[in-house]
Amino acid sequence: MFEWAYLIPLAPFIIGGLAIWTRHQHKMAELQVKSTAADTAERAAQYANQVGDLEDRVRVLERIVTDKGYDVATQIEALRDQRSVEDRGTGVPLDMKHGEKA
Repeated sequence: MFEWAYLIPLAPFIIGGLAIWTRHQHKMAELQVKSTAADTAERAAQYANQVGDLEDRVRVLERIVTDKGYDVATQIEALRDQRSVEDRGTGVPLDMKHGEKA
């Protein structure tokens, strides 16, 4: 039978090893948190940059539409009319090899 009394002289080494292991685990957890925080901050900066780029593009599109006097509603209706013609199968096909002959 094993007697625990033989482990008493090893107790300081066991406790010291446990303390070192615990400190190491704590440092590793801190490094992981810092790494995750840095990755998250970098991704947030990338997303903010992309959002800024998209906002700039929308501003340009708004300027084009308002400055040139485009009639957006008329263009949308024209696209709807074109789509209804295509759905009915009428009209001139786009892949026509020969033009119309007069």
